[in-house]
Amino acid sequence: MPLVSIELADSVAIVTLNRPEAMNALSSALRAELADAMRAVAKDDAVRAVVLTGAGTRAFTAGLDLKELGASTEGLGAANATDPRDNPVKAVEQCAKPVIGAINGVAITGGFELALACDVLIASTNARFADTHARVGIMPGWGLSQKLSRMIGISRAKELSLTGNFLDAATAERWGLVNRVVQAEELLPVATALARDMANIDPVMVAAYKRLIDDGFGMSLADGLALEAQRSTDANRQVAPEAVEQARLAVMARGRSQG
Repeated sequence: MPLVSIELADSVAIVTLNRPEAMNALSSALRAELADAMRAVAKDDAVRAVVLTGAGTRAFTAGLDLKELGASTEGLGAANATDPRDNPVKAVEQCAKPVIGAINGVAITGGFELALACDVLIASTNARFADTHARVGIMPGWGLSQKLSRMIGISRAKELSLTGNFLDAATAERWGLVNRVVQAEELLPVATALARDMANIDPVMVAAYKRLIDDGFGMSLADGLALEAQRSTDANRQVAPEAVEQARLAVMARGRSQG
């Protein structure tokens, strides 16, 4: 069985971490397969959005395979790796298409970092999040220490990271870490439907807009606004008025159907 599987559903690729017997722990082999899978869906023009999830109901992923790391001190280098075949966060970030994280169970430490690499998080009621870096004695190297505080606030981030305590799905939603919480059986349908909504937009536009949000996220507001102004000016001068009118009519029709 592959350690990472890909299932195509219309224009959405469902990428599944497939080591349920090991809580989908991020072994070196799984990390390499994830990089290959994310590269494949990124290059596939038939795929316009991605759902990333874990097999089973126990774990999205329990993070780095500590048994594998414990066999060699060299394995700790994975925590600071920049190659997507070693660093699963980089593997996800190399995909310019929207990535919806469908968090089916626990997301622990490196698994928490992998969840934070996704563009949007949908959690099942089974989902729980924990940062155990401090308890294990390893500093995070895949972005958690900086991303988490920007998402939920510095005090809440410190509470999680300096205790190693679990955060349940309902609280994660209340704190703004996940967009919504659904029953386990609804997780993939809801995540796939959201991915399909994104897939219905022009892929060039989606990739450019995602990049604009990501690039501005780490800037000051003033610098982010300047970046938006620059890219907006460059992009919008290439848009024909008739194309805007056609798109406006399509948006109105979609609004009526949703209403």
